[in-house]
Amino acid sequence: MTKAIKLLTALPQPQRQSLMTLAKEVSFPEDFHIFEAGGTADRFWVIRSGAVSLTQQVTTQHTVTVAALGSGDLLGWSWLFPPYRWDFGAEAFSPVRAHEFDAAAVLRLCEEDRRLGMILVRSVAEILAHRLETTRGKLIEQYGSHRRGAL
Repeated sequence: MTKAIKLLTALPQPQRQSLMTLAKEVSFPEDFHIFEAGGTADRFWVIRSGAVSLTQQVTTQHTVTVAALGSGDLLGWSWLFPPYRWDFGAEAFSPVRAHEFDAAAVLRLCEEDRRLGMILVRSVAEILAHRLETTRGKLIEQYGSHRRGAL
């Protein structure tokens, strides 16, 4: 499995500095619902400290944690792709401090600095590919253990 990349460290220094001019420091208390699946995706965060659970509603009474994110991790990518709706929910698993970015402002900056835009999109794509690979591995492991138990 490949190593997870961190968004801010993936950017070259000039592009990172440019992006960070748009950062706003925010915090969330433990158990705070940061966003819900289906809501408008108009921002994203880079976690500075704490832990966030990405969740998926399976039934009306059952929610599953699909990923745990921590320091340096990107929280939110749906702002980059139409229809700009969250695919998952996110909840603070512990107190969280993060850099928050307004999606519209970041997209304008990417239009002005095409190099930043290309690097940002590639970095987000690499992060998504890694998360998909990790999720796939977990599903295979879980399905495999259920299969073995059924035999």
